[in-house]
Amino acid sequence: MDLGLKDRVYVVTGASRGLGFASARELVADGAKVVVSGRDEKSVADAAAELGEGAVGVVADNADPASAGRLIAAAREHFGRFDGVLVSVGGPAPGFAADNTDEQWQAAFESVFLGAVRLARAAAAELGEGGAIAFVLSGSVYEPIPGLTISNGLRPGLAGFAKSLADEVGPRGIRVVGVLPGRIYTDRMKQLDELSGDPDATRAANESRIPLRRYGTPAEFGRTAAFLLSPAASYITGVMLSVDGGARHGF
Repeated sequence: MDLGLKDRVYVVTGASRGLGFASARELVADGAKVVVSGRDEKSVADAAAELGEGAVGVVADNADPASAGRLIAAAREHFGRFDGVLVSVGGPAPGFAADNTDEQWQAAFESVFLGAVRLARAAAAELGEGGAIAFVLSGSVYEPIPGLTISNGLRPGLAGFAKSLADEVGPRGIRVVGVLPGRIYTDRMKQLDELSGDPDATRAANESRIPLRRYGTPAEFGRTAAFLLSPAASYITGVMLSVDGGARHGF
């Protein structure tokens, strides 16, 4: 299936590793160009080099108010156009309601929530018909995840913002979607499993509750994100799509 991605240009944040990098890789594989960002200069440079000539790396922190404008400008400067953005950031600090500090909440709000809002607003102002804005969220949008209280607090609010933005920019032909990873086997997921003290047993128990009986791969998530950003998904907007092997049993 031709997704219509050839020579389209996307900004992908948090793309030096994990789900952001996997999504950027799938976009490039289907012919798109990408601006990949992250906070560490070497990691960003390495990611862009691995993706090849269809990618350029920009060091940027989503919490920095200037980052949104710089990333969109980089897309136009290097590739001559801007067609959409995938907003991905590292997960906030794990912990429980009684444990997480004000400082952890504030840092997560600035990067996970407000940084995503800023980038989406900037993208919406720049995009034309056919543009797309996607947020990497979490299954916590629908159901709290034990030990991830900050994520449980912020992700549903960001999903609400995405739904509101979809309604506002839809008449201009711009789409907004959320992609909700379940248990995808990334470094972040390994870290969470290790918190139990017995990661192998934890993974086995988690997989037993997933209808497909396994964790997903970053590539599977990346292909989903690339499709949702592509013209092939031109009539999909305002949705929160779970990529979780069927773990969520609600509609």
